[in-house]
Amino acid sequence: MPKAKHEHPPARRRTLSDPLAAALLPPPNESPIERELRLKAEIDAKKVSDSIDDMIRQERNDRKKSRAEVNVLLLGQSESGKSTTLKQFQLLHSPSAFHAERIAWRAVIYLNLVRSIRRILDALEPESDAFDDHDDVDTYETAAVIITSSGRPPSAILGTRVSNYDSYRRRLEPLVELEERLTRLLSAPEEDEPTHLGPSRPGWDQYSTMHSNDNGPMSPRFATHGFPNGRPAPTITIPQKKQSSSTISRTRSNQAISSSNGVKEVEVHISKNWKRAFTLGSKSKSPKSAHSGEIEGWWEDPDDPVHTLNACAPVMQELWRDPQVRKRLQEKRLRLEESSGFYLDEIPRITAKKYIPTDPDVLKARLKTTGVVEHTFSISSGSNRGVEWRIYDVGGSRNQRQAWAPYFEDVNAIIFLAPISVFDQVLAEDSHVNRLEDSLVLWKSVVSNKLLSNVNIVLFLNKVDLLQAKLEAGVKLNHYMISYGDRPNDYEHISKYFRNKFGVIHQSYTPNKERELYIHFTAVTDTRRTATIISTVRDIIIKGNLRNMRLV
Repeated sequence: MPKAKHEHPPARRRTLSDPLAAALLPPPNESPIERELRLKAEIDAKKVSDSIDDMIRQERNDRKKSRAEVNVLLLGQSESGKSTTLKQFQLLHSPSAFHAERIAWRAVIYLNLVRSIRRILDALEPESDAFDDHDDVDTYETAAVIITSSGRPPSAILGTRVSNYDSYRRRLEPLVELEERLTRLLSAPEEDEPTHLGPSRPGWDQYSTMHSNDNGPMSPRFATHGFPNGRPAPTITIPQKKQSSSTISRTRSNQAISSSNGVKEVEVHISKNWKRAFTLGSKSKSPKSAHSGEIEGWWEDPDDPVHTLNACAPVMQELWRDPQVRKRLQEKRLRLEESSGFYLDEIPRITAKKYIPTDPDVLKARLKTTGVVEHTFSISSGSNRGVEWRIYDVGGSRNQRQAWAPYFEDVNAIIFLAPISVFDQVLAEDSHVNRLEDSLVLWKSVVSNKLLSNVNIVLFLNKVDLLQAKLEAGVKLNHYMISYGDRPNDYEHISKYFRNKFGVIHQSYTPNKERELYIHFTAVTDTRRTATIISTVRDIIIKGNLRNMRLV
């Protein structure tokens, strides 16, 4: 019996089951002319569609490109808090890298402590009374020098004599050599002791020679074999591509002036190379144990500076706690507590053999910035995700300010730091210029610059903690700023006065009257408070940047 044939129903045409395909079919009974016109219209429509796609794609790329990088300049006079603000950005956005570098700051902190002791001994020296005010300003850090309306008081000359001065000087003699060694390690080889305080008082060197054979704490050498290729990293300089010919000529002119005056500008290289050199494990040493792989600690290295500091710690503490010493410093108007790198209240902790710097220690550490230091970071979450930030910390000394201009071209925002606690202090570069007045002049030049008319500006009225302490100690603002008049000498009124003073200058001199000014009262060594302010400032900068690009 023949097999039955399975008949399949005829397949439905795709056009009947696919409405889109049916819509794309040419109309029935289409003439050749109509077909030609239809194809031409389809080609023109595709060109328009492709053009729109290209525009969307270009706009997306432009958006990515414009949001890919935000350049921020930190501006302000020397010791205004720029470097500390940069560290706060690192701590907030690159905490792992910041913590990994903490140990490298140990040498800087040691040097800050030794220099503080050096300032005290120089101030106590009887022969120092013969020096005038200019010598004091040149020798001491500006934050430690306090000016008065009537010049140096008589007590600065005919004041307290410290009975144990000779004993302190002799027992702390090992710190002289240690300061020089730490300075060499933190300096490029071509620099002339750049972080040194300058020519020491005659008695310091003479005393070192006189008592060179006296018994005292030993001063072991600080090994230098941690540097790659046996030498420190080079000094940071302004990149050539950022310098204009006029900038170079101005720089050479300033160098010529400095040379004619016999004063060489001090410089310290602030690069990651020196940090790597001082990081734990940077020295090529064999592990203590082949089984555990444990690395020898710096406290086990006889050449490490901690041994000298640890041996001198009791004498340093005795010096700082001596009532006669404190009274003499007060008579000479020296407030070391207001200077950068102040660790005298923590001598036992800092000089412990296994001391590891804390975050606050690193934030307080003072290492003079020359040239431009750059820090880059990205935000991995939130609305600013994927944006790369470049923060530039530029030197604030007078002879370094000509280097700012080349960085104005590509900057998106400026954070200007004005320390408002310095109303009774003078510039290191010019003892006749009040530091606060210098900040006001500098602020005016920045806000009036036409190149920066569309740049967002954030003002940090910094060091409010020191301002409050100074006011509580009874220091009167109107003794140094006559314009303050008879208003109350308290923080609330004085902070409002400074806010209005800086605000009026911006309002009067800005070429862009629509630019908003954002003002924050800050103490940039306060991590928690500063982190909140930085987050706010970061959002302000992003929104302002987008607004300037007409994207919002």
